[in-house]
Amino acid sequence: MQLPKGFRFAGVSAGIKSRAGAKDVALIVSDTPCTAAGVYTTNQIVAAPVVLSRSRTPSSKLSGIVVNSGNANACTGLQGDLDAAEMTRLAAASIPATPESQAQDFIVMSTGIIGRKLPMTKIRSGIEQAAGCLGDTQAHFLNAVDGIMTTDAFRKTAHRSVWSSRGSHSMVGMCKGAGMIGPKMATMLAIVVTDAPLEATQAQRLLQAAANRSFNCISVEGHMSTNDSLVLLAQAPSEKEPTLDDADLAIFDAELTELCIELAKKIPDDGEGATHLLEICVRGANTQADADAIARSIALSNLVKTAITGGDPNWGRIVSAAGYAGVPIHPKRTALRINNLPLFDAGEPLDFDAKQVSESIRASKLTMIELDVGLGPGTATHWTTDLNTEYVRFNSEYTT
Repeated sequence: MQLPKGFRFAGVSAGIKSRAGAKDVALIVSDTPCTAAGVYTTNQIVAAPVVLSRSRTPSSKLSGIVVNSGNANACTGLQGDLDAAEMTRLAAASIPATPESQAQDFIVMSTGIIGRKLPMTKIRSGIEQAAGCLGDTQAHFLNAVDGIMTTDAFRKTAHRSVWSSRGSHSMVGMCKGAGMIGPKMATMLAIVVTDAPLEATQAQRLLQAAANRSFNCISVEGHMSTNDSLVLLAQAPSEKEPTLDDADLAIFDAELTELCIELAKKIPDDGEGATHLLEICVRGANTQADADAIARSIALSNLVKTAITGGDPNWGRIVSAAGYAGVPIHPKRTALRINNLPLFDAGEPLDFDAKQVSESIRASKLTMIELDVGLGPGTATHWTTDLNTEYVRFNSEYTT
């Protein structure tokens, strides 16, 4: 993994999480002012760090980002706002190249349990500790990844080399999330860092487009969080390194979208207690927005999700979920395949081997659902999990 030039990473344990030694503070710092863009939750109940970061992006004067895990700093009133701002002040003060007076140049993320005040003494110590061990190696990057995780079963990272007319640029990404996933933005934290030079407006446009194809196309149980944040940090353009031209931007756009899709799929793949990752591909809708609505309706159906858990080829649940999505479909042109096995075509049930379909579902963690709903140009792909008793057990005991 080639890390972007000009950025340093750290992740440390500050004692916020109950598990001894678990990393819970992360710091990402740019050696020079960098460009930042952000896409955030649309929930009306929104965490203090989101309010602050949303007000500071897009920008071409960011110094970095500070993250804590184990506490969401959500629904914490005025004190939560003050604490979020204090985290950025502390991060700025801990970096010699960034005067304390430039605290607004940092943004902040928090994730964890809602409704609890931040343990600021621990966070202050953690930020100071993280600032003291910043580095630009893969180990430093992975420490930062560990610092943003909560219930995640594994690290979620991705990387790309982006070729342009000026040579190669590096892009790396990290995200966290396994439950409380109901996109609009998706319920998670994600950070993408690149040394490609981008202007703030370019970065914002590219990031929003990538989010719409990736993090806004995943779900676990449809519960939208208060803390959703996706941030892109990029090199700020300069006279020596001007912003990418249109041709290079198109290449960067494609690579950013693919990187975000790779990251996003890892979230439902790690759904709390999940045994299957569902990939739902809808084709033939009147518009892309219609296809998206149909895929989302299927992804959020508990009856579809439980059928996959049991390896039950109950295709009626899938086509009926498409039918109530609130957008037009053509029943006489509707066709369904599960794992490439045809079950329904032209509005008619097909003869199929139920045991074969069931075994194909049980044999692989990935279940492919392909649905044609007409002859239109609209297509969409969503990813979700199955639903089982382990998920219910895990989330019924989350804070106890």
